[in-house]
Amino acid sequence: MILKQFKELKEFLSRPQEVVIIGHRNPDGDAVGSTLGLKHYLDKKGHKAQVLMPNEYPDFLQWIPGSETVYRFDRQNNQSVKALKKSTIIFLLDFNALHRVGHDMQNTLEKYENDFALIDHHQQPDDFTYMYSDTSMSSTCQMVYNFIEMMEDVDMIDKHIATCLYTGIMTDTGSFRFRSTTSRTHRIIADLIDKGAENDKIHSNVNDSNTYSRLLLLGQSLSNLEILPEYKTAFITLSQEEKKKFNYEKGDTEGVVNYALSLKGIVFGVIFIEDEEQGIIKISFRSKGKFSVNQFARNYFNGGGHDNASGGKSELNMEDTIAKFKSLLPQYIDELQTSYEV
Repeated sequence: MILKQFKELKEFLSRPQEVVIIGHRNPDGDAVGSTLGLKHYLDKKGHKAQVLMPNEYPDFLQWIPGSETVYRFDRQNNQSVKALKKSTIIFLLDFNALHRVGHDMQNTLEKYENDFALIDHHQQPDDFTYMYSDTSMSSTCQMVYNFIEMMEDVDMIDKHIATCLYTGIMTDTGSFRFRSTTSRTHRIIADLIDKGAENDKIHSNVNDSNTYSRLLLLGQSLSNLEILPEYKTAFITLSQEEKKKFNYEKGDTEGVVNYALSLKGIVFGVIFIEDEEQGIIKISFRSKGKFSVNQFARNYFNGGGHDNASGGKSELNMEDTIAKFKSLLPQYIDELQTSYEV
């Protein structure tokens, strides 16, 4: 955020405002943590803040402080629209373009002439009134901490805010193991613990909430794993039929792609998940080192995100999607072979 923009926003927030805070469709830990963390902070500042999510998020995030106050646009449309009409500013967190909230919500947001404030760490953001965009950041939650710090309000961070921000940083860094985790990230985490975040409980709430059926689904996913050693690539497929067989619920495939990347010698991991409702194959890409899955997803699968973690989609069936994916790899063989060295 350039200095002039920040001064204008800080001045605007010096008076009580009606604030709406929005996360992306299919919200993850960073989207939920950053929106609720910002809500708690703005509420403490004397504003009235309401979080809107396009749709539901997984059970393992439902415990985050303030989650019971979130409006789901797909289920609580009237309340959501009412909040938008009353709002004096709209914050957009953890996504870079309005299409990331889904078609219906995008159409609604485009009707409003409010100022939009973006806080996000994804590449190639759209243009909004206030922009805090930094692709080097580990997470949007880290950026919210920075924003509170720029507002000279770090002392206002309480246990609820600390818990929200810790959760998002933890989940978006793969428990602090991704390259985006810096010494600054760890210093922020230390401060959040000092301010009340209970790291052991947060890890347990997120990671130790598996159902029996989810573990069976994981087993099925791993049995579908295919390795392409010449390309240092591994991928997983999961069909709609397999999801139904193991009583799939939203969030059940969260992190499964990392098993493909965890294999020794693998630098490119992918999961392809059939989504009957949307009529697409949803894809998650992960990489180690210099190979940019953001560029790969943008070029071939209508997606994008970060250099080492991105999403995409295919409107082909599973068989044709896999065939397309495999056909692309030969041109990247040199890049994949030299992407990451121990």
